[in-house]
Amino acid sequence: MMYTLSDLELAEITGFIKEKYGVNLTSKRTLVESRLGYYVQSKGFATYGEYFKFAKNDPTGVEMANLINRITTNHTFFMRESDHLEFFAKDVLPWIETLPDGRDMRIWSAGCASGEEPYGITIHIFERMAAQGSGTGRAANTTILASDISEKALTVAAEGVYQHENLLAMPKEWISKYFINLGGGNYRVTPEVRENVAFKKINLLDDFEPRKPYHAIFCRNVMIYFDPETRLSIIRRFYDIMAPGGFLFIGHSESLANILHGFKYLRPSVYRKPLE
Repeated sequence: MMYTLSDLELAEITGFIKEKYGVNLTSKRTLVESRLGYYVQSKGFATYGEYFKFAKNDPTGVEMANLINRITTNHTFFMRESDHLEFFAKDVLPWIETLPDGRDMRIWSAGCASGEEPYGITIHIFERMAAQGSGTGRAANTTILASDISEKALTVAAEGVYQHENLLAMPKEWISKYFINLGGGNYRVTPEVRENVAFKKINLLDDFEPRKPYHAIFCRNVMIYFDPETRLSIIRRFYDIMAPGGFLFIGHSESLANILHGFKYLRPSVYRKPLE
């Protein structure tokens, strides 16, 4: 039986996470309890508050990293919100290819969780290359930047090993082409796909200056945890580091309504920076 999370403990934990990472979990009592409850008990703490005090005072920072990993990592799967990936393959990639630097695609998967999104983006790029007779392999000069604040999620993503249930929405021929069957219902993304993705820990509240502006940014099902002020700051930062004509993808449950931004609405959860 899990401990009961008091209002004060909820306020302390969620307030700290909101201040440091911009993630607003103030109304997510059930999520906090489910992510931390059994762990707090297994570590021998009597209350959530006792554990949180220990995590904050841990000089190594390891326990606070454990807390963040547990409370922010989202469940995802391959081909989630697949209409985005279809639009990316049919509309965004052809546009990038027309640019003078079109062989240098710059794409960011912000809040990549366990890696399904950036690997899925890479697979769509490979499929387009194959359809054009370019074969597969490293996609020109492209490296997909995949970021998250959870070190645990990034470790899982870099390993590229997934259970079969995570692949159920993917065409079977793609599973055969881009995954290695490890047995026991586990599959590993092929080296060619993994080498096309660079994983990095990034806090979206921090300043981030890319080497060159991005052609597309995927930040899906992440901003639902941010308050309006934080969302505004992040969206404006995305706009500033995006190339003219670049595309922004957000989650279907998210919206840029009531946010002052320069993006042009294209379709549900897809926006574009105007061409200059």
